[in-house]
Amino acid sequence: MSDAVKVGFVPFSTAPRGILVVFCDDTLKFGAETRKVLGAAADTVKRAADANRFKGKSGSTLDILAPEALKASRLIVVGAGKLSALKDNDFLKFGGAAAGKLLGGNAAVMIVAELPDGVMNPEQAAAVASGLRLRAYKFDRYKTKKKDGEDAAVRAEVSLAVGDVAAARKAFAPRAHVVDGVIMARELVNEPPNVLYPVEFARRASQLKKLGVDVEVLDVKAMTKLGMGALLGVAQGSTQPGRMVVMRWNGGKKGEQPVAFVGKGVCFDTGGISIKPAGSMEDMKGDMGGAACVVGLMHALAARKAKLNVVGAIGLVENMPDGNAQRPGDIVTSMSGQTIEIINTDAEGRLVLADVLWYVAKKFKPKFMVDLATLTGAIMVALGTEYAGLFSNNDELAERLTKAGLTTGERVWRMPLGPEYDKQIDSQFADMKNTGTRHGGSITAAQFLQRFVDDTPWAHLDVAGTAMGAPKSEINQSWGSGYGVRLLDRLVAEYYEARK
Repeated sequence: MSDAVKVGFVPFSTAPRGILVVFCDDTLKFGAETRKVLGAAADTVKRAADANRFKGKSGSTLDILAPEALKASRLIVVGAGKLSALKDNDFLKFGGAAAGKLLGGNAAVMIVAELPDGVMNPEQAAAVASGLRLRAYKFDRYKTKKKDGEDAAVRAEVSLAVGDVAAARKAFAPRAHVVDGVIMARELVNEPPNVLYPVEFARRASQLKKLGVDVEVLDVKAMTKLGMGALLGVAQGSTQPGRMVVMRWNGGKKGEQPVAFVGKGVCFDTGGISIKPAGSMEDMKGDMGGAACVVGLMHALAARKAKLNVVGAIGLVENMPDGNAQRPGDIVTSMSGQTIEIINTDAEGRLVLADVLWYVAKKFKPKFMVDLATLTGAIMVALGTEYAGLFSNNDELAERLTKAGLTTGERVWRMPLGPEYDKQIDSQFADMKNTGTRHGGSITAAQFLQRFVDDTPWAHLDVAGTAMGAPKSEINQSWGSGYGVRLLDRLVAEYYEARK
């Protein structure tokens, strides 16, 4: 399956076996411990570097097969670039660069966690291990045959040689749980829609109970009783009934206000009656990337035993165009009591979120609330696929998210909100329309959501360009990226530290 890389930590004195990975800078220098391991093979590296024009640039690699004077079957040299320019996030990328050179099948790997200026500290070594696992992930569950030249999934036992084994293990333990959460989110996004429909998604989310998460699944009857007409209006066109899943991790003090995360979970989106073009419609299996992130995040927080109370809530539906589907022109009543005129049934994610946001804000009264949604194509027109769009009614929360994004590499860019945009979604027949004009589409979508959060400090992340089909990176080669798990885990960690 997907994640078959096992990572451990060993002392520098451990004899290398299998594949050996070492690091150099942009002058091809090695650290003292690395030189001990390489011995006479250091000269081989210099000759191979000259022949391959390897300059040690950050993230570049040099691969030497059956190196002389080493028992290792391969020697992989990873460039760290100019050491004075290193950032914390670069160590994740170094792990990813190493994993990118591993071939499919079983392998033993030893990584010497040292730079020319000294041994990596425990956090840096843990980041390398995390990057390696993230890059090695591959979704191949449904492949029964491999084509010639097609890479198989990596199955490796990786040992990182470090200065302090116990400290490295301690540093890696919480990071490993976050990686597990990212992989869980990727798995959910990558699954085909005939396998992962709302009821099955809810079942998988319910498995978080094993980690001590309280999980409640609301069915159609329960949501009807609550008056969730916006969410149910989207779901009514499908033979697969909708669900809402509420997950609670009680890691803080009893009765303490939680923080909350809400995810859009449209397991497949045809557009409904306002049907999408056929081209690339298969990608709409990923329209639940926000919900996948929330489930992965809750896994990470519970597994690492975060010392906060956290609520995760996801609205799960399919948007299908059968004879019972809602129509353009219909008016639905949300749980908040506000009425919504349906202009375009393909603007469905905001309808799902409207009811879930209102439910969470009123029932749990969170300190702050963040929603994630693959909401609009307009955000990709504005930001491409490198940043998620950030909208917020609270400057402090927006600043925290921006900082967490820069730290983790899951970057966000703040977009405007303002009453001027409300005019686009005002309706002559209801309290609002579910979409405005073609201009500022991601902004009017966020403006719509803001009507369902009241005074709760809130941020909306439009992850349409980052949660699925985003460009491959040093730490992700998967179609489903798991975007948001590391970002929000860091947000929670920094929020906790600020409150101590």
